[in-house]
Amino acid sequence: MATDTYAPPDESSVTSLVSGIVNDAQTLMQQQLALFREEIREDLRKTKEAVTAIAAGVAVAGLALGPLVFMLVALLHELALWSWWASAATVGVVFAIIGGALIAVGVQRFRSFNPLPDQSVEALKENLQWIKNPK
Repeated sequence: MATDTYAPPDESSVTSLVSGIVNDAQTLMQQQLALFREEIREDLRKTKEAVTAIAAGVAVAGLALGPLVFMLVALLHELALWSWWASAATVGVVFAIIGGALIAVGVQRFRSFNPLPDQSVEALKENLQWIKNPK
């Protein structure tokens, strides 16, 4: 005659199960932190590209204030028979527009991405919440 008796689980198997869950949780946290670091690196790369574009725009606009600007003012004064101030104003406006467009490209690149790694932060919060309350 067979008896149906309940045998409680072996303590070592429960311990190993809990240990496995803890190890899995630690591995998950390490992976999420690695993802978080990688997203930060990617955002820093994008930031560097945007700053480079802005710096290039500022450099071009700054260089435009040199001898070429004076030469263009003099050329416009001679060819169009405009006064010096009208020639200088025309050349200055043209270079200001070009420099402003380059700066706008850099600013637009900044706005094209979010510098905070939203997905990783949200997943990290969810996992921390689950570890606190595994219900």
